[in-house]
Amino acid sequence: MQICGNFLTLILLWITLGTPVTHPSAQSTAPLEADLVVYDATPAGISASIAGRRAGLEVILISPHEHLGGLTTSGLGATDVGAGSTVGGIGREFYQALREHYDSSQSWSRQKKSDFKGRGHKDGEDVAWTFEPHIAEATIDSMLKKEGVRVLRNSPIDRTAAATTRSIPWRLIGLRLKKGGMVRGKVFIDASYEGDLLPLAQVPYTVGRESNDQYDETLNGVQNGRATKHQFKEEVSARVDPKDPDSPWLPGLLPPPHAEDGTADQGVQAYCFRMCLTDDPENQIPWKKPADYDASRYELLLRQYDLGSTFTPWHIVHMPNRKSDVNNNGAVSTDFIGGNIGYVEGSDKDRARIYEAHRSWQQGLIWTLAHHPRVPEKVRKEVNRWQPAADEFTDHDGWPWRLYVREGRRMVSTVVMNENHVRGKETVDDPVGLASYGMDSHNVHRRIIDGKVRNEGDIQVYGFEPWPISYRAIVPPPQTCSNLIVPVAISASHIAFGSARMEPVFFVLGESAGIAAAEAIRQGVAVQDLPYQELKPLLEKAGQRLTFGR
Repeated sequence: MQICGNFLTLILLWITLGTPVTHPSAQSTAPLEADLVVYDATPAGISASIAGRRAGLEVILISPHEHLGGLTTSGLGATDVGAGSTVGGIGREFYQALREHYDSSQSWSRQKKSDFKGRGHKDGEDVAWTFEPHIAEATIDSMLKKEGVRVLRNSPIDRTAAATTRSIPWRLIGLRLKKGGMVRGKVFIDASYEGDLLPLAQVPYTVGRESNDQYDETLNGVQNGRATKHQFKEEVSARVDPKDPDSPWLPGLLPPPHAEDGTADQGVQAYCFRMCLTDDPENQIPWKKPADYDASRYELLLRQYDLGSTFTPWHIVHMPNRKSDVNNNGAVSTDFIGGNIGYVEGSDKDRARIYEAHRSWQQGLIWTLAHHPRVPEKVRKEVNRWQPAADEFTDHDGWPWRLYVREGRRMVSTVVMNENHVRGKETVDDPVGLASYGMDSHNVHRRIIDGKVRNEGDIQVYGFEPWPISYRAIVPPPQTCSNLIVPVAISASHIAFGSARMEPVFFVLGESAGIAAAEAIRQGVAVQDLPYQELKPLLEKAGQRLTFGR
């Protein structure tokens, strides 16, 4: 698989050795200065910023969005945590604050606390793993304010330009904001789901799925045979007219020939929106028909019902106050399979178009399930029982703010976490956090096999102990960018990332990144040259869990 540096997208004016390089228009506004600059207010961005402040740094957190917290505040309230004991530090403080909130009877406005039967609020635990989006957002806002983190909201960066130095290893000097001006720092942390600072900092990365051969894996690359989950149970024809053997194929399907299982491709697992719904009629926003609604887009869904299915294709996980987090479930569900092509490396305009296409797909899907006569009455009734919560995403018509970007760029560094690390066959001696969820990757393509439709790419493999993530997997390789740390788009193979890509892990890795940034600044060294034996006690002092069982 090609490793991308994306050099051609950089607008850099090389002047003299070691001289900062800036985009001319960035000179019009005086630059903002900080010790630590964190990009994107995901859980990793939140914990990195707080860790930096606690270490005495001046911190600027750049959020491309108005609302902070990434998917944790944008509908993903059913936390995929694996072993909860692996989450320490600031992440655990966040989940403890949520538990403290819900321990109060006053926090249960739409149901009694004793009536809540959902998961994530076990007796004897001090954390809550399920929660309402607006409560998570308020908690994060409070934590940031308490620590004095300076936040720039609605401040996307110009992804075509940066300030760096010519010397090798080079340093990232500043990020240009689209609204004008530059934010400069000593160390930068890329906390974005997309890994957007990697090309700007000229750090090698990859997109898509490696072959199994590349890292001696078994679950990477194209996956037809193993993709048994969220699969068509009925034999659904791939032709526009199922009765005509010469009829054209339905749109959005990949015809043969198909690559062999385990071979590399650039496909990225499907995205969706994590809706927050409620079954409380007094707190509902009625489902709305998209302006561009076209029932033919959901022909594969409807054909399943024509063949006798009575399945409601979503996964409801109960949240407090009669709400739910909704995830993909079934062959045709909220995942817009194939709809994210071009998103990761696309322009802002491309991403906006793909975002709207996902929203249109998912809202149209729900409208179909709620109203189409080919959908069984049982399913229509259930879908109409759950509708968007009126007290969530109140400035966005009850719809989640952020698209669930399950996977973007992944850095390629000295250590690449892979399936063998997940299974415990290989280990590392410089852990900065633990991952504990299964190797979980959603479908990537819809393929035509023997004239029928089959989803491809879904992998769900569990049954291993929490595994450590190397410090070398969150810093660029030596002789590249010397002041960037990457706690989300980590150096991992596609399938290993499927285990590490959970919000609690991002909290953990973000905090470790913030602590490492502060120590690198204190010692005046490149992040790659920070001695791990000096970093480790700082991580442990902060409450990070570096080995399982502690």
